[in-house]
Parts: sequence; C-alpha cells; structure tokens
Amino acid sequence: MRVIEKQMLSAIMDWKYFNKDNTMVKTYNGYSDIYLHGHHIAEYDNSTNKVKVNVDTLRNWPTNTTKSRLRALGVNVTTKKGVTYLDNQPV
Repeated sequence: MRVIEKQMLSAIMDWKYFNKDNTMVKTYNGYSDIYLHGHHIAEYDNSTNKVKVNVDTLRNWPTNTTKSRLRALGVNVTTKKGVTYLDNQPV
C-alpha cells in the first residue's frame, strides 16, 4: 500500500479532511467521500465501515491509480484481459 493510501485511510478513520497530490477525502454526516483527480471514486460509511464505489467513475477511468485507491479501501477490483471487474462482475 502506498504512503498516500495510508494517509487517506488515516483521514477516513480519524474523520478529517485530507488533500494531497491527486487524492482528497471530504467528511460529512458520518460519511467520507474519496476523490481522485477531482473525480468522486467512492463513499465510505463510517458507521458501518462499508464502501460504496462510484461505478460510473470506475467505468470511465479504470486507471491503475483508481483501482489502487479502491483496493486500499478494501474493494475487490481487478482487470482481466482489458476488462475491469468489481466484485467479479464487469463494470
């Protein structure tokens, strides 16, 4: 896991705003929104510790960095033969 991903997770767990390089975390009403290059990639529910992936963003920008940030959040995201999968389902 990259240093920036550890810092992102720390901000989520500590309920703090975080903005470094291409990654940002905004917190509000029990949720944390995670952004990459200004694009919303996921929402983290701090009360249930569940992640809701923004599938539209993943579909439009299935970059290695997007997938790495999501994996740091515990999301099962992979690419096989050029197709991106979320929980073993193609996006």
